[in-house]
Amino acid sequence: MEITISRTTSVFSQETCESLLNLTLEEVRKNYEVEKPWRRFFGIIPTSFSASEAPSPEFGLVIDGQTLNVIFQGGLEEKFLALTKHCRSVLCCRSTPLQKSMVAKLVRRQLKVMTLSIGDGANDVSMIQAADVGIGISGQEGMQAVMASDFAISRFKHLKKLLLVHGHWCYARLAKMVIYFFYKNVSYVNLLFWYQFFCGFSGSTMIDYWQMIFFNLFFTSMPPILFGILDRDVSAETLLGLPELYKNGQNSEVCLDC
Repeated sequence: MEITISRTTSVFSQETCESLLNLTLEEVRKNYEVEKPWRRFFGIIPTSFSASEAPSPEFGLVIDGQTLNVIFQGGLEEKFLALTKHCRSVLCCRSTPLQKSMVAKLVRRQLKVMTLSIGDGANDVSMIQAADVGIGISGQEGMQAVMASDFAISRFKHLKKLLLVHGHWCYARLAKMVIYFFYKNVSYVNLLFWYQFFCGFSGSTMIDYWQMIFFNLFFTSMPPILFGILDRDVSAETLLGLPELYKNGQNSEVCLDC
């Protein structure tokens, strides 16, 4: 089901926008509660869902830039955000670069979630910089988006592999590497601590000063670095075939298993 909110006449005021948001939100909530127990997949309710846990109806929201301007200037952000939370996807068309960044900041600030923005042109730079993670697509519109982003890809289709494969690997590597660093440093500090019982807590050093400096810098730095670069707990084919494995990082399950 698609919901379209746009400014079609010059009499579209703040009150009209607020009324339209209220009516739309009420209608969506009504359908959400009524149709939720009867939502079916291919004509049947899956056995894994109870009547109260059946998949909810899917809504899509389309809103233009002029309506977004009325929403932000009229202080209707909370109602707009409440409506978007019931939608599977939200499309903001004909919006300015400032409006794009404001939408990203609104979602990031109000929902307390990590946001990702992706763009391919100079008009997407502010949105990319406003999000937690910015991805730029190098293409015919220049390199401004790529220069302002955290990651760069050549095609939009590469976003799937960037998130599901490299995102999972990066999270698992960093989590295990940090634990590796803590383990070797705790072991080293415990060794120095117990030595103080034998020297009467005189403060004498067990190891030469330069060896203490080189312990983290040279002697024990290579294993965790190689571990953090080359470790692959799951193959790329498995991660692409099972997208639900991406939730392991969101739920900190990889770190808990370390």
